[in-house]
Amino acid sequence: METQNLSNILLSEYRKFLQNAGCSHYKTNSGHEHWRKEGLTRPITFQTHIDPVPEFIIQNALRTLGLTKKDFHDLLNK
Repeated sequence: METQNLSNILLSEYRKFLQNAGCSHYKTNSGHEHWRKEGLTRPITFQTHIDPVPEFIIQNALRTLGLTKKDFHDLLNK
């Protein structure tokens, strides 16, 4: 099975993933977007001026949401 890549994910695609994962955007502050989902212990935050989104930012969000790389691509293609 081929490992799916998390690099070169556009900001618009990342936002789509977060929405499909059940997250909602609740504020933008100093160039950072903050997203939340009921049951999470912390918000998902990322810089809005960096496109594509760095891989470590996506990995942090996956860890926070309790999802895998496969889940990421499934939700992105939903």
